[in-house]
Amino acid sequence: MASGKKNQDNKTGNSSDVKNSYMRSVRLLILALWLGAPCGPAGAGEAIALIPTPPPNVPPPVQRDKPARVQLELETREFRAPIADGTEYEFWAFGDTVPGPFIRVREGDTIELTLKNNAGSHFPHSIDLHAVTGPGGGAKVTQTVPGGKTAFSWKAMHPGLYVYHCATPHVPMHIANGMYGLILVEPTGSLPKMDREFYVMQGEFYTEGPHGAHGLQAYSMEKTRAEQPDYVVFNGREGSLKGEGALKAKVGEKISLFVGNGGPNLVSSFHVIGEIFDQVFLEGGLGNPPLKNIQTTLIPAGGAAIVEFTVEVPGTYILVDHSISRAFDKGAIGMLDVAGPDAPEIFKPMR
Repeated sequence: MASGKKNQDNKTGNSSDVKNSYMRSVRLLILALWLGAPCGPAGAGEAIALIPTPPPNVPPPVQRDKPARVQLELETREFRAPIADGTEYEFWAFGDTVPGPFIRVREGDTIELTLKNNAGSHFPHSIDLHAVTGPGGGAKVTQTVPGGKTAFSWKAMHPGLYVYHCATPHVPMHIANGMYGLILVEPTGSLPKMDREFYVMQGEFYTEGPHGAHGLQAYSMEKTRAEQPDYVVFNGREGSLKGEGALKAKVGEKISLFVGNGGPNLVSSFHVIGEIFDQVFLEGGLGNPPLKNIQTTLIPAGGAAIVEFTVEVPGTYILVDHSISRAFDKGAIGMLDVAGPDAPEIFKPMR
């Protein structure tokens, strides 16, 4: 009990110091931005209110053949939730999920993004979208205090699958607490038509207690700096893509996985056991031809990939980070359940 109280007191003191430091620096930054940052008009095109989609779901393809003025609002939140059975963590997130919602726009769109920071937050937050051309990817103008709101507009000029994340000092701390997501900028020509699309994002969590320790676990800055995570998981929680959360498909369907790596530190060796990727858009780029017949693809921290394959045999396929101890010892494992008739010409057990 004394040890727990001492840890709690240290955590409270450290959090207070960090918070006060954050608030001073962010107030100065916001003042400078108000005095000197340009606030240009939104781009041309019809106005469309975009509703982001939580994982593992993906919004439908963009059907427009012309650019639009897309209005998007995101809210940063701090909340306590399970990271594993019997273990809780205080997540920081865009919205109510880790990763944050999937955003889907079209090349040429002008996005008017409003960032709100929930009044119950203790820290300022911001957003850096890797799809943005501009200072800090938007982070410079979106340093947002609790209860505050900021906004900026930007033009989506480069098609691809991009990571977004918080970029408020200390940046690794914000990312390690769950502040990341994916945005897809579709090319002017349509993407291949798929039967099912899913959103999967890997992330690391660094806790004071070891993997599997029960109760509320505090964030460990020391482990973050040492790059020694206790959890490496898909979609914010150990087991999030297992059991009732498993992805579902049918034999013969074409599957697209939009896979991101929030990091903040590790490179992912993404693999689906029992499948070969028909096509991989390496590092989320849509300007080059895809690679074909790929077994495992590397996804850097702060990067993404689009993997496509057709499921031809029923059964359960296992999604892993093939740095394999992360899958079986730290949680980077998920399931794709495929229903349908057997295909003995492709695969069958033998006695």
